Amino acid sequence: MSSHTESHGVGDRLAPVLRPVRAGNGFEEALEQILQVVRLGLVPGGERLPAERELAERLGISRVTLREVLKVLQDQGLVEARRGRYGGTFVLPRADAGGEDELRRRIAEVDVEDVLRFREVLEVGAAGLCAAHGLTDEQAQRLREALADTHDAPLADYRRLDTLLHLTLAELCGSPTLTAQYAAVRATVNELLDCIPLLVRNLEHSQRQHTALVEAVLDGDADGAREMMREHCAGTAALLRGFLT
Repeated sequence: MSSHTESHGVGDRLAPVLRPVRAGNGFEEALEQILQVVRLGLVPGGERLPAERELAERLGISRVTLREVLKVLQDQGLVEARRGRYGGTFVLPRADAGGEDELRRRIAEVDVEDVLRFREVLEVGAAGLCAAHGLTDEQAQRLREALADTHDAPLADYRRLDTLLHLTLAELCGSPTLTAQYAAVRATVNELLDCIPLLVRNLEHSQRQHTALVEAVLDGDADGAREMMREHCAGTAALLRGFLT
């Protein structure tokens, strides 16, 4: 009985942060929300997160996806799983301030929200322009090759090849000014990305979005290309906000 009361109390505390995620980026948005719960101290160190079933219901995700999210938090040393009658997922006290301080120092001068919004405007615009204006055979081949390189990329090279795919799209839109602005903002985005872990689940998801995006561009579907790029940027933004803000 007491555990139910405790869970209900935690549930009320978490109401401002936990909400059903949107279909497109379930894993990333669920991770963002639970990271916020931990970083905001809504469940203090030593206390237990709500039960898996409750969390999955409140986020509107499967328990399989939730377990992947909790595994990331475990790998990052933010929570630990305990077995047994009084088991569950417990938030760990914040011991390692060194890494945290380094993160804070690196991003202190960066307006994360401004960077993410500007990046989205440029990326969505470039994708729409490429699709609307169409690509030559040579340009289409360059785009396909850049996509193929990300599919075959070893983890250590992924971010670089991902950047090249996005830069190629920006370059092919026909506006050198946009390309230059995008290159500058992408450098800042990559600095932020270097502060967070590479998550295999997110990379697999990004790859599916990349493929759909390139298909929309090559099909001349400007609305589809813009929508897919908007969703793709939102997934990255969710992770960066979750880890860094």
